[in-house]
Amino acid sequence: MIYDQILVRYGEISTKGRNRKAFTKKLRENILMTLKDFSNIKISATRDRLHIYLNGDNGEEALKRLANVFGIQSYSPVVKTGKDMEEINEAALNLVQKSFSEGQTFKVSARRADKTFDLDTNEINYAVGSHVLKNTEGLTVNVKNPDIKLNVEIRKEGAYLSSEIYPGAAGMPAGASGKAMLMLSGGLDSPVAGYLTMKRGVEIEAVHFHSPPFTSERAKQKVIDLAKSLSAFSGSIKLHVVPFTEIQQTVHSQVPENYTMTSTRRMMLRITEKLREQHEGLGIVTGESLGQVASQTLESMFAINEVTSTPVLRPLIAMDKLDIIDIAKEIGTHDISILPYEDCCTVFTPPAPKTKPKREKIQFYESFVDFESLINKAVEETETLVIEGGLLQTEQDNFDELL
Repeated sequence: MIYDQILVRYGEISTKGRNRKAFTKKLRENILMTLKDFSNIKISATRDRLHIYLNGDNGEEALKRLANVFGIQSYSPVVKTGKDMEEINEAALNLVQKSFSEGQTFKVSARRADKTFDLDTNEINYAVGSHVLKNTEGLTVNVKNPDIKLNVEIRKEGAYLSSEIYPGAAGMPAGASGKAMLMLSGGLDSPVAGYLTMKRGVEIEAVHFHSPPFTSERAKQKVIDLAKSLSAFSGSIKLHVVPFTEIQQTVHSQVPENYTMTSTRRMMLRITEKLREQHEGLGIVTGESLGQVASQTLESMFAINEVTSTPVLRPLIAMDKLDIIDIAKEIGTHDISILPYEDCCTVFTPPAPKTKPKREKIQFYESFVDFESLINKAVEETETLVIEGGLLQTEQDNFDELL
């Protein structure tokens, strides 16, 4: 590969004012995390660009990984030259001939950020285009729909040339907007909710409720694989696996059958709230879509939400199922989510769950059991898996050591 660096263009970060540096710093950290096994890479950031210097590292692999980094609008493998037209022309010729095949067309698109440069954009286009045409047999110009678009950008520190632009993941850098706990089941919805939340700059830690022997180790592995898929967008992710069997059995023995779903969701939310406090999160994320199932009616949400004052983020709330499926396919979680290993919600679903539960009734049913002690026990026995670069680390006692 003849490129010696990658030019990253910011997305929404460019619209920020005084906070721009903080967002840029976070994006830089996330890129370094994504490319942490590239020993020679160096990164420098300017007001509206970020430069990744390859220094001999694998540029093709770096380009693939950058596709999943939130906060990038687009990026290009580039060659940097001095601001000398002869040097620029030769670099342009090399770039075009690298990908050119007989009968293709091209176009030069210049941008002059440094207004002190001797030639204006039209003159740069003509000079570079003429040189490439003279030295490449069978190549023609097409300004509307070229096969090869050669970009030339003149900046104060030099000229940057590229013939490729890759679309970025857009959004905000993951972690730039605080941390939230994602209630991650094995279904289609919650991974998509996690992805969309990360895209808005929120760092997520996932919470999964595991009820052996009613749910299998394969079901647990399925959720680990979903977390791995999500970690591709953040560099790393923590997955808290909560032992939920005792609480779920207690709910089903003490609460009327049509209210068990409501009570179960309340217990999950109470546990997630405690984990949020432990790990300094600022919100809770769910994959709920309004009216999709019995626990996702407004009446159900009203009764369930009572147990927390923490903001509950529902990025899928107005989405159709088909829209959710499309995103799941796009981010690579769909095929994992549809594997036939059921989680605790589906295993214990009552035949006729209440769609309009009364808050005072569920409070009454739960008042006969000391759920608080059961919840504290579940939190204490929670297992945490840290997924970083495809590797798992288990930590049960001191989470801070993993930071």
